Amino acid sequence: MRSRRLMATALGAAAVAAAGCGDTEEDGAAGDGSPTRVEVVEQGGRKGTFDPNRIYRSDAPGVVTVISILGERGSGPLDQPEGDPRGGLGSGFVISESGEIATNAHVVTTGEGEKIQRAKQVFVKFEDGNEVPAKIVGFDPNSDVALLKVDPDGLKLRPLPLGSSSTVAVGSSVAAIGSPFGERGSLSIGIISAIDRSIDSLTGFAIAGALQTDAAINQGNSGGPLVNARGEVVGINSQIRSESGGSEGVGYAVPVDTVKRSLEQLREDGKVSYAFIGVSTTTVFPQLAERFDLGTDQGAWIQEVTPGGPASKAGLKAGTKEERFHAQPYRIGGDIIAKLDGRDIRQDSNLPELLARFKPGDEVKLEVFRGSDRREVTVKLAERPLRLDAPRRP
Repeated sequence: MRSRRLMATALGAAAVAAAGCGDTEEDGAAGDGSPTRVEVVEQGGRKGTFDPNRIYRSDAPGVVTVISILGERGSGPLDQPEGDPRGGLGSGFVISESGEIATNAHVVTTGEGEKIQRAKQVFVKFEDGNEVPAKIVGFDPNSDVALLKVDPDGLKLRPLPLGSSSTVAVGSSVAAIGSPFGERGSLSIGIISAIDRSIDSLTGFAIAGALQTDAAINQGNSGGPLVNARGEVVGINSQIRSESGGSEGVGYAVPVDTVKRSLEQLREDGKVSYAFIGVSTTTVFPQLAERFDLGTDQGAWIQEVTPGGPASKAGLKAGTKEERFHAQPYRIGGDIIAKLDGRDIRQDSNLPELLARFKPGDEVKLEVFRGSDRREVTVKLAERPLRLDAPRRP
């Protein structure tokens, strides 16, 4: 069965799992001993060189292996089978000379939703062989991001620059660096296969804007950086879609713009707050609009409204009667959100992306269609709940 898997791995399982991996060239070199170079055209038409060897030499010293002691046997990472050892292993990367390290939340926690628990101990191993304890400053289960802190004394830290995921284009060359199956300092290369994907978080809400890549990502890569041709981090490697349990060329990274927002709040408060509107939606497209006479050919069509939530209090309605179109079920009769604070909603994933700019308690103005009637609705946003059984709603 096809599934998406979080890419931490269990301590003690690395040697067996690694036996199924292909060999890699040392230092990113080609078979003839010369560095592999791929000519690429960067955005804006400027030619550049995607040089995996250069990227590796520049960024690998800032990539770390994260070792988590999670507690009793059987309470390990989300993808750890019951009865495996009591530790988890993933990747991370240095983001400041003061000893800050970014990784995935699922690398240093166990459980989901309200049952999430942080690791009892965390250790960080650097490329130069140093291994030191790390403090969990905080973690964001909604975006699967965690901030660690180590004592920088006696360490040579190499912070990786954070780029922007908003400028990433399909076809851009990227590199993933991490510790698949515990093999630290491993490099894989590929391209951005797609942008604006939605992937699972640890709460029941989706992470919007994720990057899809065909760079090989395996267990233990979780928390490691996905970098562009300039060596800038554009995402944190987090999940794969796989039928076999191994890398099949469909990996996902949390976009770095989302990561930066999480890290900023984690530094200040040790936690991250999310605005909540309380709807489940589906994307409107022209043929769907024509079939159900929706009044607009784009927007987020409300399928469910959380009872007592902000949208419900503002009078927004969900569909009730279910009908099928193009083999998909739709609840017809619900409102369509066409704009949020003047910004177009072209697909339902735009709604959580735009809501990420707001805080709980903020008021937003929605342009809403109910049939052919267009109106403006003001909604006061609430705090997003943190629970395992929460519907996947923005």
